[in-house]
Amino acid sequence: MADSSPPKTLNFNVGVLGHVDSGKTSLARALSSTASTAAFDKNPQSKERGITLDLGFSAFTVPLPEHLKESCGDRQYDSLQFTLVDCPGHASLIRTIIGGAQIIDLMMLVVDVVKGMQTQTAECLLIGQLTCSHMIVILNKTDLLPSDKRQAAVDKMTKRMHKTLENTRFKGCAIIAVAAKPGGPEFPETDEPQGITELIDLLKAQAFFPHRDPSGSLLMAVDHCFSIRGQGTVITGTILQGSLCVNDTVEIPALKVTRKVKSVQMFRKPVPSAMQGDRVGVCVTQFDPKLLERGVVCTPGSLQTLFAAIISVQKIEYYRGALGSRAKFHITVGHETVMARISFFNRVLPRNENGDCSPTSQEQSANFFSFDWEFHHLDEFLTCQTEEGGRGEPQQWALLEFERPVTCPPLCLVIGSRLDSDIHGNTCRLAFHGKLLEGFEDKNYTETTLPRLKISKDKQKEGAVERVTDDYTVIGRNLFKKETNLQLFVGLKVTLSTGETGSIEGGFGQSGKIKIRIPEGLKEETKQLLSSSSKKKGKGGAKNESSKLEETKPDAQPVTIHLNFKRYIYDPQKKMVQS
Repeated sequence: MADSSPPKTLNFNVGVLGHVDSGKTSLARALSSTASTAAFDKNPQSKERGITLDLGFSAFTVPLPEHLKESCGDRQYDSLQFTLVDCPGHASLIRTIIGGAQIIDLMMLVVDVVKGMQTQTAECLLIGQLTCSHMIVILNKTDLLPSDKRQAAVDKMTKRMHKTLENTRFKGCAIIAVAAKPGGPEFPETDEPQGITELIDLLKAQAFFPHRDPSGSLLMAVDHCFSIRGQGTVITGTILQGSLCVNDTVEIPALKVTRKVKSVQMFRKPVPSAMQGDRVGVCVTQFDPKLLERGVVCTPGSLQTLFAAIISVQKIEYYRGALGSRAKFHITVGHETVMARISFFNRVLPRNENGDCSPTSQEQSANFFSFDWEFHHLDEFLTCQTEEGGRGEPQQWALLEFERPVTCPPLCLVIGSRLDSDIHGNTCRLAFHGKLLEGFEDKNYTETTLPRLKISKDKQKEGAVERVTDDYTVIGRNLFKKETNLQLFVGLKVTLSTGETGSIEGGFGQSGKIKIRIPEGLKEETKQLLSSSSKKKGKGGAKNESSKLEETKPDAQPVTIHLNFKRYIYDPQKKMVQS
């Protein structure tokens, strides 16, 4: 009996990224035969300006290439659908690109062959490095080059691009020249695009069987939402993880509601289910589509809404600014971008019996974190010179405190940027990236969770011995202000510049002076030093003993007192600790 199962299509997501006006939308249009609901600059503002303001999607299908038939195994696919994700190149919309880059299998970096690499091209390349492992470079607008010099100019730019990519994960990637819209966007559609057939052949050759995992919770990135009278609300987007079937219940976290799935379509064809990597339209029971233009849909209860988070951190090497604690950055996490205050810290490693303090291999993983560890506050992110003369980074983490709560999956990618810096400036605005390791879902996290985070700051105080009361006791001054609560410091150890150690017994008088007990007693030379420095310069006339003790010679070296301790930043008791 003949197999009557419908033909199966393998979906492959290709991101089209590049600088504004490099011709990404024209390229997607030239490649596509089926445009999905989101495609080709549907936004009126975008039409007016001729730029993509949101993730446009379109697709074209080809017979399954031979090399993929082998890697599909027993999964019977007969065609390959390239879903083109046209990401905006407009600088202020970088957050949209980061949202789109998470669902991309292969990236096409579109470069204007006349202008070469531009600021946003470089930013797209960085995002690609964080989110994607395969890339093709498209040198577009070759029709703008004089025909007699065209090939030489293309060869020169190809060479330049290979040099640019030499130290990235895309070293040696394919580079192809095309003219997606000869004459430019205003020109009538008379001239055929050039190089597109060759590009489709290259895409077919570069396509691979993407890793798709239907297990786990559903997470779908939503890019559009509209109503169909009498049927319900249609949500279109791409499944980032898990799978979806007709009759499933899904949650819309932004609206705090659940809805039942009535039907599922992939490029206008009804399907019973869809899985990770698929681009789908999902019809659910009615809600107001205006409330969810973008965002996520998930398995009920699977996403966390966070007020703060702990992340691993790596600096993006092209970022020129400082990464300082207490600074604010735009944080892109999940499908949201929100302002957050950042605080950096690194680990204080415990010593083993040999006196070494090296972490275990699991602990060395950048994505490992424990509330049991001791940490040290950093005023700014640390970079250091490596032996080879390059830049190295010790392992570091950061606490992010969001200006408004964000909804995101666990362990997701986090990108920090300065989107308020000059759009046209020739500087990279992407500052750091990392993984979300711990999320704080409690609004009162500063009282409930932060005290568990053992981040300390080292403190030093210095004062001077004012006088000796006996061989085992001295009075110190200038360590504390008059208003300091000295009870907090009682029992802490201090060291004198002459080598003796003692402890603070309590306050002396009302002006912040302290009494220090020296259990081993003062050395003879210390007593001599202190007695010589407290003898009065003779000026005639008798004075009482206490005033003699109060005065010091201007040229005498005072004996200084050193107090070192650490304080845990988030300890509600504000206790002082000494190692």
